[in-house]
Amino acid sequence: MSVNPVFAVYIIPLAIIAFIYLLLGKRSEKQAMSAHSEAVEAKLTEPASLHPIIDPAKCLACGACVAACPEGRILGLIQSKAVLIEPTRCIGHGACASSCPFDAITLVFGTKKRGVDIPHVGSDFQTNIPGIFIAGELGGMGLIRNAIEQGRQAMENIVNSLQADKNGRDLPLDVVVIGAGPAGFSASLSAMQHKLRFVTLEQDSFGGTVAHFPRGKLVMTAPATLPLYGKMNFRETTKEILLELWYDVMKKTGLRVLYGEGVKKIMPTENGFVVVTASARYATKTVLLAIGRRGTPRKLNIPGEEQSKVVYRLIDAEQYKGQHVLIVGGGDSALEAAISIAQQPDTTTSIAYRSKSFSRAKQKNRQLIEKLQKSGDLQVLFETTPQSISPTEVVLQQKDQTIVLDNQAVIICAGGILPTGFLKETGIDVEKKYGTA
Repeated sequence: MSVNPVFAVYIIPLAIIAFIYLLLGKRSEKQAMSAHSEAVEAKLTEPASLHPIIDPAKCLACGACVAACPEGRILGLIQSKAVLIEPTRCIGHGACASSCPFDAITLVFGTKKRGVDIPHVGSDFQTNIPGIFIAGELGGMGLIRNAIEQGRQAMENIVNSLQADKNGRDLPLDVVVIGAGPAGFSASLSAMQHKLRFVTLEQDSFGGTVAHFPRGKLVMTAPATLPLYGKMNFRETTKEILLELWYDVMKKTGLRVLYGEGVKKIMPTENGFVVVTASARYATKTVLLAIGRRGTPRKLNIPGEEQSKVVYRLIDAEQYKGQHVLIVGGGDSALEAAISIAQQPDTTTSIAYRSKSFSRAKQKNRQLIEKLQKSGDLQVLFETTPQSISPTEVVLQQKDQTIVLDNQAVIICAGGILPTGFLKETGIDVEKKYGTA
């Protein structure tokens, strides 16, 4: 019996390709199921940022969302549906949603179990108070690339609102930019580009949250465009390289930032607003809030916390060389501080966390912590809370056990208090999101 040449040339190769495709698909699904089961078992199921929810009725398992995620296999295909298999590793890129050809993915804040406070922001970045805009981390966009893009877009919307203003308001400033992090930096450059009259106020240091990352921290970013500069063509770089670039842009553009100008209040006037700081008042037509979500560092309110050896963020790990150091907290900032300090010579490093696992930290940080713990370079204390701090010791409570550690420095990374009071006093609506857009 002879074989049809068409069958041999076309059908057999197609059958082989289909078999290989199905085999790889099964293997990929098995890996996704394993990763998802591990996340559930470790109770790592609550995303800390903007994240996707998938409509199974619309999902046709094309895999575009899986391939689009810059962070790796955060999504996977299980039983022919896309699933968020490692929720705590999701950091809100949003590439999955834009890549889905079936509109099956919605990006949301919070979950049914854990709500997230988000101020009201319209599609033009304007709040419910006309003339006050929000961009960046405060609006839920903590990713550097997203914050830079939002700062630029928000300023363009401010320009449009000023051009549409027919009242001819005579005020010294067109806009006050509050915050000099990624969003505020980008917005300020855009204001320069559009030749607006503006000031940029920063209560702390240039770079916002980025400036407070530990030395050498890798900053995950995608290419982003800065006004007056152009495209930043890197995807992964250190804090130092990124800040060096930004300082160079500041120098070349002549951008000026007023430091030590913490804003006390924003008062509406007949023609616009007055932004009040501890040392000055700025009359302006519009305001752009580009501040972080951390606000004031959250304190433990325990005896001895007022000592100078207690701080609320790591700036330079080398200063703790040869010391007994305790880090308190279970988020990425706490883990990154512990990793940096544990790698210093002759340092005794411990990290205490009230929960059973580091459920909200990135997998890469959790893996480094486990490695340091196994090597004996880091002591990990779960279900543990500090009780008091003395000049030479710190007292901890772990279930029914009291632990006393020799101590010369304490770094408390317990997050910050969202500036909800400031926002509400200004009149901006704040909503707690439970898995909604």
